[in-house]
Amino acid sequence: MAFEASRPRLLPHTDPVAAPVLAPGHLDALWFQVTGTLCNLRCAHCFLSCAPENEAFGLLSVEEIRARLEESVPLGVREYYFTGGEPFLHPRIVEILSLALSYGPTTVLTNGTLLRPRHVEPLAAAAAASPWSLEFRLSLDGFDADSNDPLRGAGSFERAMDGFELLLRHGFLPIVTIVRTWDPDAEPAVYGRFVAELAARGCTRPRIKTMPALRIGCEAERIGGYRDYERVTNEMLEEYDLDQLVCAHSRVVTDRGIWVCPILLDAPDGDLGDDLGEAAAAPYALAHGACHTCWMHGAICANPGAAAPEIGARAIEVAIGAIESTASAGGSA
Repeated sequence: MAFEASRPRLLPHTDPVAAPVLAPGHLDALWFQVTGTLCNLRCAHCFLSCAPENEAFGLLSVEEIRARLEESVPLGVREYYFTGGEPFLHPRIVEILSLALSYGPTTVLTNGTLLRPRHVEPLAAAAAASPWSLEFRLSLDGFDADSNDPLRGAGSFERAMDGFELLLRHGFLPIVTIVRTWDPDAEPAVYGRFVAELAARGCTRPRIKTMPALRIGCEAERIGGYRDYERVTNEMLEEYDLDQLVCAHSRVVTDRGIWVCPILLDAPDGDLGDDLGEAAAAPYALAHGACHTCWMHGAICANPGAAAPEIGARAIEVAIGAIESTASAGGSA
């Protein structure tokens, strides 16, 4: 009974066309918008329009982060995520991540281009000394410079892969996060190219998380925003696993207060105030187009699991075989 009471649920209301209102369950994950919307890149599809000059949200101080970590303990938070912007723009990011590792499993989302030994070496030591895991999620959007750099900027692919290889050398197994910007029919071939590229860089256990595009921010300008009918309805949530929605069990710390989720920072109704306990329990109407994407794909912000070694090795063999077959067919045409 106690477990069921902690599950998210829909609040009843009489208007059949109104957005469903979600009453969250247990607060499992706490996100930190550690560098706000400041980023060293200017990605053409960024749903927060992060950029070097975007100061809509600013840096969090170490003191604020420490206070929120302490506040999260009696609420039973189980894991912590640090995002931006680009977290490695923060001058004290190593100290921040090391601090978080004393509270629970910690993940940092990065584009990888700013990673240096001065970051990775002390973080490897902190992770080795902690009972909790430190995960790196590294963003790419193409398996080579030709496919990645038009979205992320000239030279970003090789700089990101330098960061990826640096993490590998220090014992980390990064999760490569890619936003699906290609035709769905090309998915197997594109995925195979990513696996092969990571293998060529020395990764024998590839961890790849493919995410849907969120058509807000820069992405809305690039390809268009959500249509009016792309909204979540009460009927769509019948027999749906509400735990698949990040707002059902997560909240985000920003320099402007607590927000409902990492995606809706530009939504005025995403601001849930300054009290973490109250924000954790606050109901939220799933009224945005991005909520529809979360409903369709589920758990888009969660970390994937690591493949078993034999699965990773087999994936590499299949990917390389497919690429070689394609090359042979092209050569004989």
